[in-house]
Amino acid sequence: MAKIYSFFFIFYLFFLNSAFSQNVTVFEFTDEELSKLKVRKIRGADAKTIYTLDNNENGKFLKAEANNSASGLGKEILINLIKTPILNITWKVEKDLSGISENTKKGHDYAARVFVVKKTGATPLSNRAMNYVFSSNNDVNTYHPSPFTKKSIDFVLSTTKENLNEWVTVKVNVREHFKKFHNLDLEEINGVAIMSDTDNSKLKSIAYYQNIYFSTN
Repeated sequence: MAKIYSFFFIFYLFFLNSAFSQNVTVFEFTDEELSKLKVRKIRGADAKTIYTLDNNENGKFLKAEANNSASGLGKEILINLIKTPILNITWKVEKDLSGISENTKKGHDYAARVFVVKKTGATPLSNRAMNYVFSSNNDVNTYHPSPFTKKSIDFVLSTTKENLNEWVTVKVNVREHFKKFHNLDLEEINGVAIMSDTDNSKLKSIAYYQNIYFSTN
């Protein structure tokens, strides 16, 4: 009898752990997915950023090469921030954009960034966003409104001052950030986008994205 109770207790713990550790993958980084992602070229940019797929021992990843260019890859996806508020990103910047002022319009470029978007109105201009960036000049946890719109907050999760040409894995509580920076107590967000851009600085960057997902903790 004791063995039976022990078995059911272990099974219960396994079930409980599985129920509360569900991850929600945002990007698969496959050819099929890449063909379906929404590509948005930034108005005024001379060219689109070049995105290509590859893989390593940790799985598939996306390579982004920006040369005086700017375009993003977006996915409309509902993420339940009550269940999975934590955004996880693995990324690397091989060639950065050191020397620019990222909080100005002329220097507002990032070798790697991941947008998390909440629709709050009828047009894209009314949306609120957290823009998580791999900075070339600022320290981790530095933040400021975008110089183009106060409805988007740039928040540094990684910096090439510490991790140039190194894979870095970071995580952040998106729900807490929307409450802190936008005063929005959200239950869900509507979309996630990747963008590497150098259209303002006219420079060149090379970056990589891998394993972007939401989790419980």
